[in-house]
Amino acid sequence: MSHCITIDEDLDKLLENLPFFIQENLTKHPNKDQLIEIVMDLGRRPEARFTTGPEYLSQKIISWQDIDYTTKRISKFSNDNRAGIERTLHRISCIRNRQSLINGLTCRVGRAIFGTICVIRDLLESGQSLLILGKPGVGKTTIIREIARVLSEEMEKRVIIVDTSNEIAGDSDIPHYGIGRARRMQVQKTELQHQIMIEAVENHMPEVIIIDEIGTELEALAARTIAEKGVQLVGTTHGNCLDNLIKNPTLTDLIGGIQYVTLSDDEAKRRGTQKSILERKAYPAFQIVIEINDQNLWTIHENVQNSIDLLLRGNYSFGQIRQIYPNQKIHLKYKKVQSDFYSLFLTSNSLTNSTLIPNENWPKFNSLNQKKYPILKTKKLLIYTYSVSPNLIKEVISKTGLKLVVTKDIKKANIIIGLKKYLKENFKLKKFAQQKNIPIYNVNRASLYQITKLLEVIIK
Repeated sequence: MSHCITIDEDLDKLLENLPFFIQENLTKHPNKDQLIEIVMDLGRRPEARFTTGPEYLSQKIISWQDIDYTTKRISKFSNDNRAGIERTLHRISCIRNRQSLINGLTCRVGRAIFGTICVIRDLLESGQSLLILGKPGVGKTTIIREIARVLSEEMEKRVIIVDTSNEIAGDSDIPHYGIGRARRMQVQKTELQHQIMIEAVENHMPEVIIIDEIGTELEALAARTIAEKGVQLVGTTHGNCLDNLIKNPTLTDLIGGIQYVTLSDDEAKRRGTQKSILERKAYPAFQIVIEINDQNLWTIHENVQNSIDLLLRGNYSFGQIRQIYPNQKIHLKYKKVQSDFYSLFLTSNSLTNSTLIPNENWPKFNSLNQKKYPILKTKKLLIYTYSVSPNLIKEVISKTGLKLVVTKDIKKANIIIGLKKYLKENFKLKKFAQQKNIPIYNVNRASLYQITKLLEVIIK
């Protein structure tokens, strides 16, 4: 499989709005094709960020006049402090001081890259909804702009773009040709994005809706509503991987939402799990998730529903890797993906007995005190807490019905539980625990979920 990529960037239209000493340096710069953004901060030297790394553009520092020079030549800043340049895809974002005066600018280069989505063309043709994940600056907006063009022009679908910051189709009443035949709905205020998403479906009969930067609960809910109406969705959100979405309470609705479920004794026995488990609430709004690892390396979850279910159970999921090589060939392979949910605790040695482990896919938990421990056979475990509220442990015990007791007397304890960062520094406690043969378990955060999972593993 090969592909052809052509780039249209209108870089000169951005440079001509910058102060002359910056413009001059960039026009002649050998790496200007790799330029990502230009940063202008008051009282500092201007900086250019390339794919290869940052570099200063001048010895001269930025003055109020330099910032004023640029802001007067571009469109007005919206309520999300973003502006654009007429008939281009460039984005200028501002930083303001406490008096609301602009004292910093980030000028992001917008590029229409034709051919970049050949790697996922088969997924577009499937008609399923796609969610694109990636860190800021990795090129998510560029990708969905090209998706809009391919769907509207080459696949002749009715496509509507909900363009909140005018970043997909440019800062003009006439959309940039980079979006093909797709129609664009502009959003007056950022907080109204979810309303425009619903309006697009109700008023304009789209087959596909494209949204950049889904970031609020209302937007996630609107995405679910659109999906239920049978419209194909293509959206982006910040995050490195699918696991980030599971952990983000604002956006879990995009992948079906997550809830705690208490099973009956029989059902728990049948499944071979604990009584309290995490489950997906509903069908995901997006059936496919694409993680942009870097510009030429994408991880694809072709069945989000299945991937989420496996990750919530602590099992492995498989992600498909699609990589574009310099010879313009696309290679496919698979990798194992496991949720960090189940890697919450510091491990130093393997436990002597596997009966403490719920299933073979869970990591082997062990203690901080560098010693192997016999199986905890006691019916009632006495827990001593260090840097974790005893009330939190008691709440977990009452919710899960585990046979555990919290003690204030460390000498009576069977196990010690505490926060990793504090336990590591307490050598006295570790020495005492070693002498008395008491295992120490630690968590990264004193959260209900982490404590529950640890206790369930310990007494399994």
